[in-house]
Amino acid sequence: MPEEIIAYSLPITHPVSLEKAIAHLQEADPIMAKVIERVGPMTLATEKPYFYALASSIISQQISVKAAAAIEKRFLALFPNSDKAEVSPVRLLAVPVEDLRAVGLSGQKARYILDLAEKIELGTVNLAQVEKQDDEIIIQQLIQVKGIGRWTAEMFLIFSLNRPNILPVDDLGFRAAIHKLYGFEERPSPKILKQFAHERGWPPYSTVATWYLWQSLRLEAEN
Repeated sequence: MPEEIIAYSLPITHPVSLEKAIAHLQEADPIMAKVIERVGPMTLATEKPYFYALASSIISQQISVKAAAAIEKRFLALFPNSDKAEVSPVRLLAVPVEDLRAVGLSGQKARYILDLAEKIELGTVNLAQVEKQDDEIIIQQLIQVKGIGRWTAEMFLIFSLNRPNILPVDDLGFRAAIHKLYGFEERPSPKILKQFAHERGWPPYSTVATWYLWQSLRLEAEN
């Protein structure tokens, strides 16, 4: 198998894949090359276990980071040793809705998390196979869960599976960074962004480009 195909099939956190991705973006896009130089090495932690990562994404929707952290701490206390690895679909389904509400979840979010657990138990979402599945197959599985849209599924692909070529065109931070760095008069639409990414030569490493765009906003906020 050619070296570039090996790199593409590996998670972007793998040294070989990341090295290829950085070199590709630096050569393809001079503006991105400057962002990479300014930001420095890419660091991306892998969020696991997968089920907990998805449940956490539902918990944190539309609330502050501080509030989400407080609710997650109480949520974890419902399970043995307050351990993320102990939060399984079967165990979650055994938790009364009243207990989920008591830790701070809204009725809607409690239903969403339970629906996630049910879909996994029924096999609608197969987390045991996600590492072998294509990006779009995973997205189509996940968006069948109440409370999980395409953006949430894409974040799972980026932060839990470290997939290399995710372009979250609906992400506001991603769109804002492109608006500022590339001279758009207004924030570009998702359709324009897809075409723009190809024109700039980001595939097959759109995830890495996205991460650096996010970091460019962070640096701007700090300065």
